[in-house]
Amino acid sequence: MGEQGYGGTQRPSDALEHAGDRTSRYAIDNPGLPPHRPRLADEDPKAAKRAERQVSVLFLISIVGTLLFFIGYFGVGQIGNNEGFDVIHLQNVLLGVGTALAMFGIGIGIVHWAKTLMPDHEMAEDRHEIRTEADRQVAAGMVQDIIDESQIKRRPLLRNTMIGAMLLAPLPFIAVFRDLDDTDNFSDKETENFGVERFRHTMWAEGVRLVRDPTGAPIKASDVTLGSAVHVIPEGLNELHEGKLNEKAKAVVLLMRLDPAKVNISPGRENWNVDGIFAYSKVCTHVGCPIALYEQHTHHLLCPCHQSTFDLTQECKVIFGPASHALPQLPIAVNDEGFLVAQSDFHEPVGPVYWERG
Repeated sequence: MGEQGYGGTQRPSDALEHAGDRTSRYAIDNPGLPPHRPRLADEDPKAAKRAERQVSVLFLISIVGTLLFFIGYFGVGQIGNNEGFDVIHLQNVLLGVGTALAMFGIGIGIVHWAKTLMPDHEMAEDRHEIRTEADRQVAAGMVQDIIDESQIKRRPLLRNTMIGAMLLAPLPFIAVFRDLDDTDNFSDKETENFGVERFRHTMWAEGVRLVRDPTGAPIKASDVTLGSAVHVIPEGLNELHEGKLNEKAKAVVLLMRLDPAKVNISPGRENWNVDGIFAYSKVCTHVGCPIALYEQHTHHLLCPCHQSTFDLTQECKVIFGPASHALPQLPIAVNDEGFLVAQSDFHEPVGPVYWERG
């Protein structure tokens, strides 16, 4: 009974004899490229024209999306300086939908263009180094072939709508990043750091009472029990008619009480708390999310967006997560009536640390 091999029954001597030419015996011939199957647009000029119009419509959608972004960014937000939630909701919808349409139109338009109008023949070429002038001319010819195959020269509707969409699409991002720089509002050259002064100063000042958010009720030291956490805003914030949300976004504070013996207090901050009542900014130093989770047993503050964790016993030092800076502390005291008041504003800018804090 013979032994089984790749070619059926064979003797061991046969396997050894033909081991050297196994590649030639069992190699598969190169099948070559599959036959090209023409698309509808390759054979029907009407289909090609229809595809061209479809791609142009997608590019026009991108242009409309960019215009919607600008309407929301520069138009809706300026209506009578109204910062009501309805206006903010409308603005966010226009910004989101506009950006999505701008990117969607360009992306899908280019893909549809490539799949319906650009040549789709498969090619196989050997790779070689470009050294001689003749080779460079060949490379230049290849680039010209690509331009010709894209049909961008003989389809002006595609070319013009694509150029318009691509020129407008980056403008929303330029507007957003440009708006971060508020240096024109400050004469001091040291403030030329992406508008850091906006975050260095809040409504907190000496004698400003701490009130509950959102009721505005003032807080006495006796109201803050051990282990509790109170959301706090500066008195007078609710009475603002303009800029209320902007001021609140900077000035919101978490007020907590714990055993002062458990807190490692830095020199110079000994009188920043009132019998273990500490006030810290609610604005996460990662990307500015509101911190609202307080673990009473561990004395940790947790940001719900990216899980940055701050240790209250170490002056809200970061112990986990992407944040790299402790939460700014608000110095507080008690006035003659027993209400908690601020000693001053924050001693450093609130918010994310990508603004200069020098």
